[in-house]
Amino acid sequence: MTELMTYDEVVAGRRSIRGFLDKPVPRAVVEEVLELAMRAPSSFNNQCWNFTVVTGDPLDAIRKGNTEGILAGKPDSREFRSFTKVPDEHRGRQIEIAKQLFGAMGIERDDKEGRQDWVLRGFRQFDAPVSIVVTYDRVILGSDIAPFDCGAVTNAIVNAAWSRGLGCVINSQGIMQSPVVREHAGIPDDQVIMICIAMGWPDENFPANAVVSNRKPLEETARFVGFPD
Repeated sequence: MTELMTYDEVVAGRRSIRGFLDKPVPRAVVEEVLELAMRAPSSFNNQCWNFTVVTGDPLDAIRKGNTEGILAGKPDSREFRSFTKVPDEHRGRQIEIAKQLFGAMGIERDDKEGRQDWVLRGFRQFDAPVSIVVTYDRVILGSDIAPFDCGAVTNAIVNAAWSRGLGCVINSQGIMQSPVVREHAGIPDDQVIMICIAMGWPDENFPANAVVSNRKPLEETARFVGFPD
């Protein structure tokens, strides 16, 4: 029996996976991951989250419709609100991780074809064998409960998956054409599509999978009030 990782090992060792083996993920393993993740904190125990786990032909149809829509110039139709303009401080961190990924993949600054191919991988949900579409109950649309609950459970999903040898990447590009996702995944109208998670067995030979994103130092993030010096 494989020794389980400690919590610290999971959190410190987890990284986003963007290249997957062509190997199916058993439904029983996904169920185990979700059941564990649902122990995540929930505001007032609302548990407003729901999951649609997609694989096979339906997922391929979503990939096709998503990329065709983007290439045809269809506007972003994400259902959960997003920034129209990312603040410069946050944008700088986005650029930093993009440089790390492009460097790992050998994509040069002037390689327009390589950069476009990378972007399209995101719209294809990185060709992962499984996509978990996270939705929340439309009756609480606009409340602060939905982002709290769904953010907490999404974090728990990627960590629970990592502890079992599965890799994930939280992927907003995969739901940019939400009507396509809703149609092929059969998501009912009483649910709002928030995010999706690409999941599968990591391909250790895929260069971008070795990239570890940086974190701000604690002194720039945390304030301690009332503690003795």
